[in-house]
Amino acid sequence: MKQVFCSLSVTLAYVLFIGLAQQAHSQSVVSIPDFHAFNVGWVGIGNELEPPISGLGPVVAHPDYPYISNAQAAQTGEDANFRIADLNNPILQPWVVESLRVQNEEALSGAPIFDGKVRCWPPGVPVFLLRPGSPMMILQTVGEVFILLEPNHEVRRIALNIPHTDNPAPSWHGESVGHYEGDTLVVDTIGLDDRSFIDNYRTPHSSMLHVVERYRMIDDGQMLEVTVQVEDQEAFAMPWTSIRRFHREIGRPFTERVCAENNEFYFGFDLPPIPQDDTPDF
Repeated sequence: MKQVFCSLSVTLAYVLFIGLAQQAHSQSVVSIPDFHAFNVGWVGIGNELEPPISGLGPVVAHPDYPYISNAQAAQTGEDANFRIADLNNPILQPWVVESLRVQNEEALSGAPIFDGKVRCWPPGVPVFLLRPGSPMMILQTVGEVFILLEPNHEVRRIALNIPHTDNPAPSWHGESVGHYEGDTLVVDTIGLDDRSFIDNYRTPHSSMLHVVERYRMIDDGQMLEVTVQVEDQEAFAMPWTSIRRFHREIGRPFTERVCAENNEFYFGFDLPPIPQDDTPDF
């Protein structure tokens, strides 16, 4: 399987080279960033959407219950816990506050608060960006950008320089279109399935969710910064913004991680089943 993936990587790298060369040949095209130069992967810092420098931001931890992961607990001796959301964020519509309140009570009572990713369900957007510890790769061609995650081989496809289709059918990752603005890749996503969550606090959203991401390299290319703008009038009282950063990692293998074949044991908790399709693809 690794040999197959290596062949695919070489093919995509060749397509990437040809695509970038063709774009660079056009005098009307502004020089675009190369997010995958020299086999670069991007590893997320932490596992939260970070607040913006100014303005309204995402759901964060309740100040009385900071989140302690299992890894952090092993290092510090603190007690690990599930996430407890701060309900005082003014962005939240009442029904979202109630949903988070119920989850907070369950978490405080010791009930498991896992999201669908741990059972192989697609993550959705923007929580797609919250996969720490494993690389995210960005492959660029003339007409399309692919964002790849190692866990479960999740793929987002971003069509370049075209408008959205009329009324796209809702899906886990929605319909993404993009374009370059100088050194920044701008990705506009609609048509998102409301079964996913916004973040690791399991903040719900509606099918009206509209997400705009801006990808750019900072710190001389050593960091990738993604500014995420979220709008959903049914779930949020107003638009809000968050930041997600990744550090550059060169040459790390993109390993095979098939969720359904390698699902972890989650402490004996009764979790939702792994998705299964009994209908063949042909």
